[in-house]
Amino acid sequence: MASIDPAVDIRGLKVTFDTDGGRVEAVREADLRVAPGEVLAVVGESGSGKTVTARSILGLLPETALVEGAVVLNGEDVVQLDRRRLRELRGTAAAMIFQEPSTALNPVYTVGWQLAEGLRAHGKYTKRQARAHAVEMLRRVGIPDPERRVDDYPHQFSGGQKQRVVIAMALALDASVLIADEPTTALDVTVQAEILDLLRRCRDEFGTAVVLITHNMGVVADLADRVAVMFNGEVVETAPVIDLFRAPQHDYTRRLLAAVPRVELAERAPHAPDESVGAVVEARGLEIEYPGRLGRKAFRAVSGVDLRIAPGEVVGLVGESGSGKTTIGRAIAGLTAVTGGSLRVLDTEMRGVREREFRPQRRRLGFVFQDPATSFNPLLTIAECVAEPLIVHGVADSGSDARDRVDELLEAVQLPGAFGDRYPHELSGGQRQRASLARALALDPELLIADEPTSALDVSVQARVLDLFDELQERFGFASLFITHDLAVVDRVAHRVVVLHHGEVVESGPTHQVLGAPSDPYTQRLLASLPVPDPVEQASRRAELAALRESTA
Repeated sequence: MASIDPAVDIRGLKVTFDTDGGRVEAVREADLRVAPGEVLAVVGESGSGKTVTARSILGLLPETALVEGAVVLNGEDVVQLDRRRLRELRGTAAAMIFQEPSTALNPVYTVGWQLAEGLRAHGKYTKRQARAHAVEMLRRVGIPDPERRVDDYPHQFSGGQKQRVVIAMALALDASVLIADEPTTALDVTVQAEILDLLRRCRDEFGTAVVLITHNMGVVADLADRVAVMFNGEVVETAPVIDLFRAPQHDYTRRLLAAVPRVELAERAPHAPDESVGAVVEARGLEIEYPGRLGRKAFRAVSGVDLRIAPGEVVGLVGESGSGKTTIGRAIAGLTAVTGGSLRVLDTEMRGVREREFRPQRRRLGFVFQDPATSFNPLLTIAECVAEPLIVHGVADSGSDARDRVDELLEAVQLPGAFGDRYPHELSGGQRQRASLARALALDPELLIADEPTSALDVSVQARVLDLFDELQERFGFASLFITHDLAVVDRVAHRVVVLHHGEVVESGPTHQVLGAPSDPYTQRLLASLPVPDPVEQASRRAELAALRESTA
């Protein structure tokens, strides 16, 4: 029987970057092959070289990169191609689903225009046809009301919805190879399950080859056929997915699997708040509306929410993209206006509050934003970004005065102090997320709002950051609203959990009770959607989830 030519064939790939500190070897002699209709997961820590390897397939590396070896895509060596031919291949032969949708989408154009741009650039569609196809692609990836949303701008979508738009752009031209760089990082577990089903259909129905870059071993178990493990720029192990999970050969692979968070339902020591001290956060009947534009009705993002966070308590806030989680976090931080009900934060009523009234409280509050790529000033070094709260609140006069504190914070989040001299674009996604956590802790806050603080981290770093979070929270006793779509993380850090659905609280209580015996069907679906790091068990859970969807449809 004749062998099938691989869709992607990487041979002896070596990628070196010229930096101010000298040459850095990002990838060393990597060999990878992906067959048509196969999903190859490439896993490893931030900085292991997995994203650089994936970007080399489309020639998307910067000019400072020196590439050696061969990267054969549909029979053509990408390393040898000129820019014109590369542009022709991008989107048609292979397409990329980028890690951070906020930087992949242009903020000044509608998502429909951006979808249509790629279609028309390859000369296959008229303007009307391109718009119709854009609407269809948004429908395929689960964007509600696509005929209307096609004219919306990226900022009008939640983080998870933006990720789905990016996936729609990658799927638009029916490429034979999809390169998915952390495609579910910003997604809650139910939407993640839908996206994985979508990628699975691309493989099964159209024979699409998928190169999946991820740190989520549950996603690997759910979708991958084979797994390649990268460490320090080298491929240290490649195996079928079942073999790798059952009997990992390399010590690094074993460490990686051991670090995977799971829902253990271990009861945390109950938090006993001091009744003589008021709540750090207390919401009663909280409502938040966004005003309509051009005659459209206002959109109510949060409706009738009751929420209380006691001093020193960690409350996990979970729900689907668009459920209102981030909106509540931003309202607590004074970044989004409260339009109904009551919200008291650090003894200040936020409904109708003026900035000058709340400003003295800001140094008592830290915020870890969901998307570190857009929360850092690209013109400042990491040290200057982390030092900014210290300077703004008068703790330090300049970045140089704050440098000792900055180095201490970077070390606490597992970043060497030397990283302070780098710019945000010179760090990997996971490294930027850790720097964002360092900045939030700069002023020793009483309240920390953490919006998906571990979403961009690989599992081993995530485990260390969660250990660090526990250690700092126990040591300093700050209260925290921990917003996340990862129920295993909630189980790991939160005393209580609040479940949001369409802007309303559907269930709340001690974490072990809500996750161990959920009473609401929506919470049950959330738990059933959580992928587990075991390919055999995950296949069974996938079938159970399909049955649950049918029963609650």
